[in-house]
Amino acid sequence: MESFDLQEELQSLQDFSNYEIPNEHDISVMDGRSVAAVLEGTVEAVAESSDAITDPNVFDSYRSLLKHAEKLQGAIMIKILDSISSGFQTQVDTTLRDSADEDQQALASRKLALEMYGFLLHMFALAAERVKAGGDEDIPAAPARGRRGRGGKAAAARNAATRGVERWSWDAQIPAVLNLITKVFRIKTQRIWVTTVDRDTFINCITAPIYRITENEGYMKIEAIRLGVYKTISLAVKHHGHGVSAQISIMQSLQYYDHLSEPMAECLFALASQYDHTQLCDDLLRDIAGKAFSAQDTKGPRHFSRFLVKLAELLPRAVLKQISLLLTHLDSEAYPMRIAIVEVIGQLIREIATSDDQVDASQAKKQLNGLYDLLLERALDLSSYVRTKVLSTLSKLCDLPVKFPKQRLAITKVAVDSLEDKTATVRKSAVMLLVQLIVTHPYGLMHGGLLGLREWEERYQDTCKQLKAVEDVIGKAVERAEGDQGANGEDGSAQDEEEEVDEEEVDAEVEEGEAGPSKRRTKKSAKQYKDNDDSMDVDEEEDKGDEPQTKKVQQKDRAKKGRKSELNMEALQNEAVAVAALQGDQLQQMRLKRKYYAECLNFIRQVEGGMRIIEDLLASNSKAEVLESMEFFRVVHEYQFDGAEAGIKKMLHLIWSKDNSSTSEDGKELKGIRPRLLECYRNLYFDVVPDMEPKQQVNRIAKNMIELTYDASLAELTSLEEMMRIMMEDDQVHADVIGKLWQVYASERPLPRQQRRGAVIILGMLALARRHVVADRADVLMRIGLVMKGQTDLTLARYTCVALQRLSGSAKKVKGSLLDKNIRLEMDNPLFRKLQDAIERPCRSKDWFPMAEQAINTVYALAERPDVFCDQLIKNLTRRAFEPLKAAPPPQPQDPEAMDEDPPIDPEEPIAPEGTQGGKDTGDAFALAQLLFVVGHVAIKHIVFLELVEREWKRQKHEREAGESQAAKGRNDGKQSKDQGEELDQVAGNAEDEIGERITAMRETEMLYGEHSLLTTFGPMLVHICGNPGKYKNRTLRAAATLAFSKFLCVSSQFCDKHHDLLFRILKASKDPSIRSNIVIALGDVAVSFSTIIDENSNELYRGLSDKDIVVKKNTLMVLTHLILNGMIKVKGQLGEMAKCVEDPDQRIADLARLFFSELATKDNAIYNNLPDVISHLSVGAHAVDEDTFRSIMKFVFTFIEKEKQAENIVEKLCQRFRLSDEPRQWRDIAYCLSLLPFKSEKSVKKLIEGLQHYRDKLHEEEVFNRFQEILAKARTGKAQNKPDAELNEFEAILEEHKLQGQEDQALEKRVEGKKAAAKRRANRRRKSP
Repeated sequence: MESFDLQEELQSLQDFSNYEIPNEHDISVMDGRSVAAVLEGTVEAVAESSDAITDPNVFDSYRSLLKHAEKLQGAIMIKILDSISSGFQTQVDTTLRDSADEDQQALASRKLALEMYGFLLHMFALAAERVKAGGDEDIPAAPARGRRGRGGKAAAARNAATRGVERWSWDAQIPAVLNLITKVFRIKTQRIWVTTVDRDTFINCITAPIYRITENEGYMKIEAIRLGVYKTISLAVKHHGHGVSAQISIMQSLQYYDHLSEPMAECLFALASQYDHTQLCDDLLRDIAGKAFSAQDTKGPRHFSRFLVKLAELLPRAVLKQISLLLTHLDSEAYPMRIAIVEVIGQLIREIATSDDQVDASQAKKQLNGLYDLLLERALDLSSYVRTKVLSTLSKLCDLPVKFPKQRLAITKVAVDSLEDKTATVRKSAVMLLVQLIVTHPYGLMHGGLLGLREWEERYQDTCKQLKAVEDVIGKAVERAEGDQGANGEDGSAQDEEEEVDEEEVDAEVEEGEAGPSKRRTKKSAKQYKDNDDSMDVDEEEDKGDEPQTKKVQQKDRAKKGRKSELNMEALQNEAVAVAALQGDQLQQMRLKRKYYAECLNFIRQVEGGMRIIEDLLASNSKAEVLESMEFFRVVHEYQFDGAEAGIKKMLHLIWSKDNSSTSEDGKELKGIRPRLLECYRNLYFDVVPDMEPKQQVNRIAKNMIELTYDASLAELTSLEEMMRIMMEDDQVHADVIGKLWQVYASERPLPRQQRRGAVIILGMLALARRHVVADRADVLMRIGLVMKGQTDLTLARYTCVALQRLSGSAKKVKGSLLDKNIRLEMDNPLFRKLQDAIERPCRSKDWFPMAEQAINTVYALAERPDVFCDQLIKNLTRRAFEPLKAAPPPQPQDPEAMDEDPPIDPEEPIAPEGTQGGKDTGDAFALAQLLFVVGHVAIKHIVFLELVEREWKRQKHEREAGESQAAKGRNDGKQSKDQGEELDQVAGNAEDEIGERITAMRETEMLYGEHSLLTTFGPMLVHICGNPGKYKNRTLRAAATLAFSKFLCVSSQFCDKHHDLLFRILKASKDPSIRSNIVIALGDVAVSFSTIIDENSNELYRGLSDKDIVVKKNTLMVLTHLILNGMIKVKGQLGEMAKCVEDPDQRIADLARLFFSELATKDNAIYNNLPDVISHLSVGAHAVDEDTFRSIMKFVFTFIEKEKQAENIVEKLCQRFRLSDEPRQWRDIAYCLSLLPFKSEKSVKKLIEGLQHYRDKLHEEEVFNRFQEILAKARTGKAQNKPDAELNEFEAILEEHKLQGQEDQALEKRVEGKKAAAKRRANRRRKSP
């Protein structure tokens, strides 16, 4: 067959179904037996001789079968493949023998057969996947004939092996095909195909099936196929000039097939490592470097990105050679390519840093510096994905054996800056990077790796002093040498110059790492580093101490310079020896040590600077970010950073997080925030430490628990209480630890007060979950906390009362249930006697008030009849308060810090306080304050007690009626029973109503107005004291009276309605911020009881938002937030005052205000309905704010306008507001508010255009016009693509026209005003002239 042209046949084969075959068998109309006969004849011919393929009938039979492959059974395809493979292999073996014999003529004769076999293999690969599955049983048996000739034995063996195959599977045949192609590539093709074109055609024909196989993702997951593909492509490229074709094919594969990115990189790695060929890799990288990617292309950049990353991992040196070209993609529009280059740079840094065969160290250092600089620059990329990848790449580089101190400091700065990124994933990666930097820090070689700032500052200062002393000695020696031996001056000066250069470098780093951050420290951080003030004082004293010594040294130096002629030769020689020793390694070592300390200080300060930001991230909405922040504080606590404690305490509030279940994010399992918090605290404080005795373990855990209470705020103690309760419920607190806490609390030894207090606080917390913790030792609590130690330590007594309250149990009330499972004690219990003694014990400390409050709480929590106890208590305190005063002894000088300790006082002899008004007072003001405080607190607690009484009465009534109902049901039949049951239910409901009304009547009329109520006497007394501040000037008395008066207002609506005006007057007139703060909180409680009264006077409450005291302002904001969000008062025009708090200088107030608006936005249209009032309130009038503040507030508030309908209505309202405004400031504000709206809908733009008449005369104001330009830009961005711009362009032209017209009108007015002024001046001059 001389007419076969491989190139033409391959071209024709592209249209597979219309491929023309000269001697074609119409397989589609043949039955199975006929097809088998055609196949058998063809197979026999090839089996007889592999050269039979050149027979047109044999070749066309194969082609006919393959063309109609979809009509064939799978078993037939297996036989076809076996036949082609055996014939092809035989032909290859023959060609290899001829090549070994150097028979050029015989080689040339093999060309046609090889091309035809290659074509058939190519065609088979195209047809293989079109075959339907089938078994051998579907094929009729054909007569068997003997096989002889070359290739017969191999074909017989192949057929014997495939007799057992029952199902067609192309992927099972692919490894054998790839193995066959590998054998084909052993042929020296350049000796058979003389021209390059012919050889390339044959090689491409053979490799085409390989690339077709790679297109199937399922095939490439099979390792045997994947490795076979790598091997065949590598052989084709290495030995058969397939490089250019492979380059084109690989580029196409990367462009269109997602699954080939990493396999193609692995193929290039196999080519380079096994066949030492990197040219294809270089060419591909150059092609990719020159390729441009669009931002709209979503697939291509990702494919190439993954390819580059994998290639850099496998062949970093090859990528390094082309990195200068690849860096162009750092400016690519497609962010996946920028991400890829970032990862590539990370791989290259790792390769250079870990490579052992560095020829030029300086060149490697230069490369590393350049690559690090590129990475750090990308931290400012516009895409958050790129910024995240930069930080994660830097995090992976932290564990390199070479630490690169200079780069690490730059990385730390980038990480700290990224903590304020607007994207949560970037912030999370920044925290992870900081954690990795700390864990892998290089400063643990000398001092164990801990990073406390104060310790390192001390080491640095000590090193500086030592170095200065050595340099002084050397300096004196050098000066003498210069005076005595001038010939040696040149060498010395050269060495001094080198040392000065080192000094400058170190000094520069110290200034950057020490002086800058020290000056920038805020007041808050100064509190965190509470011991730094002391260390600073010490440093100043040392500096002062050094000054006289320095002066003495200078004087000695001058004296020595003046006596050069008087030489002590022996001393000079000794100094020369010392100088020679010190000028060597010691001096250099000390300078390096100083540099080492300076770098560490710089690193510590940078991390400390980021801690405040990470503290804020603990409140993030992103769960992953919160978890990483928690891990950060755990790590910095382990490394003993000075600021770690504040973050650990703030973490504690996360105990209230709701997500306990683990969730998945980005394919990773995330633990819930609360479980992670408990794990962190256990790890830091409560877990067992290895190699420690059990007793020491218990002591350590108990000590840590107690120390958690030191200097803790009320919020921190509340969160700690919840944590301890959860741990106790889960049996995570050992009994030995509880025993140790009791031992600390009851110890007779003089322990620090904080320690004993901490023990009882923790015991009270644990008792929330297990009542027996305090029930078993209640006598110890009474003996220590109320008698022995509690008499002198009122704070201890207070926390002891809190612990005693746990005796009632911690059963929570179920909504709708009438059962009360709390335990109550008889009134003759000794506990109540001790509590009464503790309250009535004479005392002058202000700590008495919180102690008395908790003691009364304990009585109401445990006593069966707390009213009996309080009746006697109030009577006793009243007698003491109003009995005549005795003369007070002269005041003794006291230590102002000794507030906690009370002097021994005779309980029978009250003493006149220092603040009484001489003879005018007939009683003790402090004792009266104590009495009023108790009265007020009893009143508020009795309301709660009455609710419990009401619930108990209802329960008893319910049980009694249920019993009667059951008895009636047993006596009567069904219908009668049903009627009676309904009647009983109605009677029960009426009875419950009667009980409720009775309790309400007690509260309204009997408590404050009843004839037999003790509290009746104190209502008028409180009104009198609060209403006469000029007469009652004692500050403690006024504070207690105001607080008690506020509580009385919560008891009775009658009393509240009559006297609430007095409370508002005190709020307005009082100069004491604590009184104002208490009143604000009390008003919130009054509003809960009697919302109508407070709602009518809410204007007075809003005034607290403008209070000068931060605490008053914060409490007012919190109370208003509670009242508004719970619907207790209506939102009115004063919402603008709440909006002002968004930009409050105090960050906590600003955060609370933002939280309020976030919650208010969940209410139906609450912000939308009040938005016009807020704008008016902040823009004009007495409450207006400056423009910058207005814009900042409005930018925040407008984020809650999300509905299109709301935006459209606001556009209309704001446009109409232009008509009513005359001030340019108002125009600017309204235009700014308009520019904040999204303008996504056509209706919004239409309403803006319709309102042109209202603002056209304001467009001459430059800023107003610019805002409308911004609106136009938004409108163009949001409009549909198929909508023309004609309307917007016309509107823009109208705006421009009115702007110019307005400017002309303004210019005309100015000219007219100028002419009027000039005419007026001329008239004035004429009148003055005679």
